[in-house]
Amino acid sequence: MKVGERIQKLRKQRGLSQRELAKAVNLPNSTLSMIERDAVSPSISNLHKILNGLDMPLSHFFTHDFDGQNKVIYHPGELPDIGSDGVEYLLVGAERPDRQLTFMLERYPPGHGTGEDWIVHEGHEAGTVLCGEITILQSDREYQLQAGDSYYLNTQLPHQFVNRGSTECRIVSAVTPASF
Repeated sequence: MKVGERIQKLRKQRGLSQRELAKAVNLPNSTLSMIERDAVSPSISNLHKILNGLDMPLSHFFTHDFDGQNKVIYHPGELPDIGSDGVEYLLVGAERPDRQLTFMLERYPPGHGTGEDWIVHEGHEAGTVLCGEITILQSDREYQLQAGDSYYLNTQLPHQFVNRGSTECRIVSAVTPASF
C-alpha cells in the first residue's frame, strides 16, 4: 500500500475529513489531497505533521494494519527490531492498535546490555532466559540468570540487563502495559 493511500485510510479510520486534517496540521487542503492520491510524496516534515495530527507514531505508520485484519501469525524476519547498540528486541504485534502488552524476543551478544542508563517505566516485566546467561541489576541488587531461569520485575524500580557471559543470551519477555 502506498504512503498516500495509508494516510487516507488512517484519516478515515479516525473519522476526519480531508479539510479537518489539513487545517489541524496547518497544510493546504490541496497538498493533503495530492499526497493522499499519491500524486506527490510527502516531505518528511509534512509526513511528521500529518501523523501527529492522526496521533500515529512514525514507527507504527508502516506496520499499522489498515485493513482491520489483526495479524495472528508472525514469521521469522517479520518482526521489527526496536533494539540498539548490538542488542536486538524483536517486537511481536507492533502494528496492533489494541496491543495491551509488549512481547519481545531479545538477543544480547556477549558484553552487551541495555546501556549505561537505568531503565524505569510503568508496569511489570517477566521473561525467561532461553540460552546463555544474563545479569539483571535492580536498585542495589544483582541477579544472575542462566538458561531456563525466569524473572518478574516491577519496572518502576531502576533496572539494567547485561550479558557478562561469553555466549549470546536470548530471552523471551513480556511487559505490561504496552510501553514500547
